[in-house]
Amino acid sequence: MENVSFKVRFMAITAVTAAIYMVATVAIAPISFNVVQLRLSEVMVLLAFIDKKYGPGLILGCFIANLFSPIWMIDVVFGTLGTVIAVFGIVRSKSLFMATLWPVISMVSVAAGIAIGSSLPYIPTLLTVMAEEFAVVVIIGYPLFKILLKNEKLVNLLKF
Repeated sequence: MENVSFKVRFMAITAVTAAIYMVATVAIAPISFNVVQLRLSEVMVLLAFIDKKYGPGLILGCFIANLFSPIWMIDVVFGTLGTVIAVFGIVRSKSLFMATLWPVISMVSVAAGIAIGSSLPYIPTLLTVMAEEFAVVVIIGYPLFKILLKNEKLVNLLKF
């Protein structure tokens, strides 16, 4: 019975995580997509630093959100791959700061998709999306999660 309860809780948290990511992305859609993007929902990827079990929800949320992208299937593939790369690195990071760098690194994939889908040059696109991801995840996310991680009760509540 305990195993069933864990599976139900895991599925529920995965669904809620995906829904929040997707809504937070699509709600500000004009600035969530394309080469000039400020995807504030990306702060959520740092939840994987607290517990790797957030990974599937974050990846699913990104996948669903990218269905609304102007470059649609290209963003679904390359954008979702970027989140997979970011989550993979985050869950293996020993420090929060190192965890914040993985989403920036993962922009290699996102920039490729945007460059292909929009016929833009790759390097300027890469530099732009990396800078924007750095602003969201490192400049906003790092201090936010640094404060969050000091609250032991909240961290325990967020763990599976």
